Amino acid sequence: MSDPKSPGGFKSVSEMVARLQALGQSTRDNSSQATDGATPPASDGGAEASSREDVVASDLALPESPESPEAPVRQGEFDILQRFADLVRRQDAVTEPALVQTGRAAMRDRDARLVEAAALIAQDPPGPEEIAFIARELIQCTLPHSDPGPVPFWKRQNGNFTLSMVSQYDPTTEQLIGYPYGTIPRLLLFWLTTEALRTGSRRLELGRSYNDFLRALSLSPNTGGGSRGDAARVKAQSRRLFASTVSFTYTEGLSSAKTPLLPHKATLEARQNMNITDQSVLWWDPKAPTQIDLWESWIELGEKFFEAITRSPVPVDVRALHALKRSPLALDLYAWATHKAHTVAKKGKAQFVPWRALAAQFGGDYGRSRDFQKKASEALKRIQTVFRELRLEDADGGIRVLPSSRPAVQIRPAQRQLVAGEADDAGGETSE
Repeated sequence: MSDPKSPGGFKSVSEMVARLQALGQSTRDNSSQATDGATPPASDGGAEASSREDVVASDLALPESPESPEAPVRQGEFDILQRFADLVRRQDAVTEPALVQTGRAAMRDRDARLVEAAALIAQDPPGPEEIAFIARELIQCTLPHSDPGPVPFWKRQNGNFTLSMVSQYDPTTEQLIGYPYGTIPRLLLFWLTTEALRTGSRRLELGRSYNDFLRALSLSPNTGGGSRGDAARVKAQSRRLFASTVSFTYTEGLSSAKTPLLPHKATLEARQNMNITDQSVLWWDPKAPTQIDLWESWIELGEKFFEAITRSPVPVDVRALHALKRSPLALDLYAWATHKAHTVAKKGKAQFVPWRALAAQFGGDYGRSRDFQKKASEALKRIQTVFRELRLEDADGGIRVLPSSRPAVQIRPAQRQLVAGEADDAGGETSE
């Protein structure tokens, strides 16, 4: 995985803003001429706007439709700009000041990443280096969003399926190493699954240097060497993930109608226990992150874990992961959405997904269901900015995934050799 490149049609967010300003001014000029024949004075583009609403109203206006005679604009460009304008409109609750200086709009970094990723994805399908994979089981049940603390056992249940995890002890401190949580382990699992498929090997090399490894995870080596920098967080979360033992458990109550040989109700329990890694050699030297000769870090995936993550992987777009990488919930819902889009499109029938089902699957870290619903709704809006093929509509008590949806990544025939053991239903049902 790697950082997205600059958009082909727009080199930066600033260029999008400038284009929107030009289109908006042209539209307002023509509108004013049509009503009273007067042409308003041109904006100098250098004054500071008093609010985010002022920026949208005066600087980010679009014509009513593409190919408008008032302000000609290509359909593809119109779609990107419309999504950008919609995104900025949703930021009116943001506390940071919104300024327009010499044609540039102030945006939070994550919004800039989101908009630029949306531009890239809209213009070109992902290349081979821009496709990542995640195991279907790791979509059905996901890792913690926050630190569970020093508990002896952690689990997440989704219907009949349960993901459970046990941490190993650190022999030097005689304490639990801890459980992987947040965005970093999710990015690691995308990388592990993708590399396992690409190489067909359980032994994975972690790049030529620590900085190379960070870039492969769509992270930055330039976030500082403190405890909150990407380098320190990857070290801590890698230790937690690679030292974990996980179990996938499926349970089902069997009635006599299903099992006529049994005169009474029985229970089926199928369990698979596995180490994420069987062996690892990890060099951590934050003072020399570009060192190559002494790096040589590698892991060997557990045999059962390797089989599990390569059996039926779900493809995703690395450019979208990069834009969503600061939110574990957004990463979870993005993988789920492309998974779900496949199955709904294949069946040709809309599927209703209750909020309570999504909360059970992804919201174990939220105390109240309405808190999860609010966060999930916000995350899904951001996801739709970079996943234009996802078609959702609001429904009473949940959302409806429409059959016009398409997966975030369409695997072409030339790429299918990468997906060893691809299942027919790569979208798989995750909640009913």
